[in-house]
Amino acid sequence: MKITTVRATWLRAPIPAEHAHVSDFGRNDTFNMCLVEIETDTGLLGLGEAKAAVGNLGNYAAMVTLIREEMGPAIVGRDPRDITAIWELLYNGSRARYAAREGRTFPTIGRRGLAMSAMSGIDIACWDLLGRSVGQPVWRLLGGQYRDRIPAYASGGWAPAGAIGKQMTQYVERGHRAVKLRVGLQDKSVDDSAARVREVRETLGPDVGIMVDAHGTWSVREAMRFARKVEDCDLGWFEEPVSSENLEGQAEVRASTDIPIAAGESEQTRFAFRDMIAARAVDVCQPDVAIAGGITETQRIAALAAAHDLTVAPHLWGSAILFAAGLHLAVSTPCVNLLEFSRGHNPLLNDLVEERVEFEDGYVLAPAGPGLGLTLRRDFVARVAVQA
Repeated sequence: MKITTVRATWLRAPIPAEHAHVSDFGRNDTFNMCLVEIETDTGLLGLGEAKAAVGNLGNYAAMVTLIREEMGPAIVGRDPRDITAIWELLYNGSRARYAAREGRTFPTIGRRGLAMSAMSGIDIACWDLLGRSVGQPVWRLLGGQYRDRIPAYASGGWAPAGAIGKQMTQYVERGHRAVKLRVGLQDKSVDDSAARVREVRETLGPDVGIMVDAHGTWSVREAMRFARKVEDCDLGWFEEPVSSENLEGQAEVRASTDIPIAAGESEQTRFAFRDMIAARAVDVCQPDVAIAGGITETQRIAALAAAHDLTVAPHLWGSAILFAAGLHLAVSTPCVNLLEFSRGHNPLLNDLVEERVEFEDGYVLAPAGPGLGLTLRRDFVARVAVQA
């Protein structure tokens, strides 16, 4: 099997005004992604997703060009089932032969940012092709099924005080046993964020898990103050309390509270997670498969986390392709014990593919189809594709 074509398409799906939410990222009125498609001489097609931003906004023109002009041509003619070789080729570039000979990395300058995200989309598509080529789901190729279902928490929670309890109750009524709300600079103050958390705990009672996400918007002092104010609310984790660029500050926050610290959605490669773990700055690692380096690198990150007795909860704010990639990893990886389920209005999760997420009684079921198990809806792609 040989790769014949690598396509990259910017998809921008509009969100109706009545469903658009406002956060510290601004008004979220579109959902964006880079769709990666790899065709082979056997007629098989693999699907991947690359992300230019951790949220649903972002400009994808540069990423599309990067895949079309550099990374795609570099792998045409290669066997997509040689996934590690392709990953190392794209990472090490013209020095890949030295990396192979010496047994260590010689990364091309700039293999972070958009470049690593682009690699992630290609890697996911290669895993999809491998599964399709042997008629097996990706989780089977990642070591087999460790669990046949995994609990999924509802990720949302932008409503203001007085309404946030009702919003989170709606998530619970849909079957979720754990929920996550946003805090931080979207609120007027630390006190306002703490009040919203208390409202949710009082509304949901003691038996529903609650996590919070500050999107890295607080200072160390603010994050520590918030943690003290909600320490009796039994939070599952405090996500991105400070900027991801402030690793020492994140470690300070972690040392000051018993609330587990979750982070990593914007980090790339195992090397970034190595540094975060070494700094004792994290309890729950949150790699985004479409940013961190694809399925291949996320497996390595999970192994690193497990070696330090940490858990992994993949960041899955994206399309059905990202969700499927994270799900296959989750059901085959022991240290992944919880899955993010976007409850914002997301056309790319709900309308991009024919299949629907199988969600029952708080759990997402392991997919059964070959590869990622997805069938692209070409009519939807045509409607939301951006000509770049």
